[in-house]
Amino acid sequence: MRNLYARWMYDWENRLCSAATDRQVRPFEWGLEWTENWPVTREHPLNRHHPEDYLQLLNRVALEKSDEFFGYEPPTDFQLEGHLLRFTSAVETPHPENNRVHGQWFPAQHKPGSKRAATLVLPHWNASAGQHKGLCVGLAKLGISALRLSLPYHDYRMPAELTRADYAVSSNIARTVDATRQAVIDTRSAVDWLVSQGYERIGIVGTSLGSCYAFLASAHDPRIAVNVFNHCSTYFADVVWEGLSSQHIRKSVEPEITLEQLRDAWMVISPPYYIERYSALKKKTLFIYARYDTTFPVRFSEQVIAKARELKMDHKVVVLPCGHYTLGESPFKFFDGYHICSFLKRNL
Repeated sequence: MRNLYARWMYDWENRLCSAATDRQVRPFEWGLEWTENWPVTREHPLNRHHPEDYLQLLNRVALEKSDEFFGYEPPTDFQLEGHLLRFTSAVETPHPENNRVHGQWFPAQHKPGSKRAATLVLPHWNASAGQHKGLCVGLAKLGISALRLSLPYHDYRMPAELTRADYAVSSNIARTVDATRQAVIDTRSAVDWLVSQGYERIGIVGTSLGSCYAFLASAHDPRIAVNVFNHCSTYFADVVWEGLSSQHIRKSVEPEITLEQLRDAWMVISPPYYIERYSALKKKTLFIYARYDTTFPVRFSEQVIAKARELKMDHKVVVLPCGHYTLGESPFKFFDGYHICSFLKRNL
């Protein structure tokens, strides 16, 4: 019976994944032009380095100086119009649409004298502007204000030539790092706005790619006290290499470099390099993963949990009997929402 259920679940996952017919195998590129505005590049200009060697060098230096790499000048042009927050990203890209951050605001009614709590919601890769709104509405009803951020190159921020958020994660190696850096800095900038609005307790919910972004942001920002990682995994490169939804990227990358080389090129955006730092900040954490996940392979999630236990982190683990895509389907999305909302309500 268990094997039958697993086979049914994997078949369902494959059907949902294959429903997207607009994935493109784009050319492999090192994308060194995307490194020009990184802080570490000022000390280490390109000169005559080989592209791979140069990216490895920048990764090593950026890991040593990650506060600087993910540092930023706080935006000064926050504008809340109705329920839409906008501000200029502290990271400039060649795409004007992407340089304007959008956040959908779901304010809660706060009781007089109570601590004001708010949560950032970072969606999954290729999420539409309407997705994750239900979670935000639910949090607001529980007394927790929610700010749903549009990720770089997504929905409002998508360049006209795209139909998918391909520039966020792609076979352009340095652009993928730059998009991740921008997502982390945009998230921390949104925390600045929440603090300016008088919020005293701040949480974050990241789903899939948003979970990676949320972890990197929280590891570099002690103001984020309560964390929900909705899908969790280890190295950025391993997920792209093995994940069901990123095989079109692997097709482009694999003829050019190995998995080990890709790991080295994406060290600075991989959560395992920051987990000790995160643990030292004594945050409250909920890890959620799916038992039949083929996008974030289960053994990677289990490695995250094993490390959290080794470090004696204050954490809770929820394992849902579904996969990556099916987590967004009934009834699993309701189970997921219950665990997220109850954890935040209890700890914020």
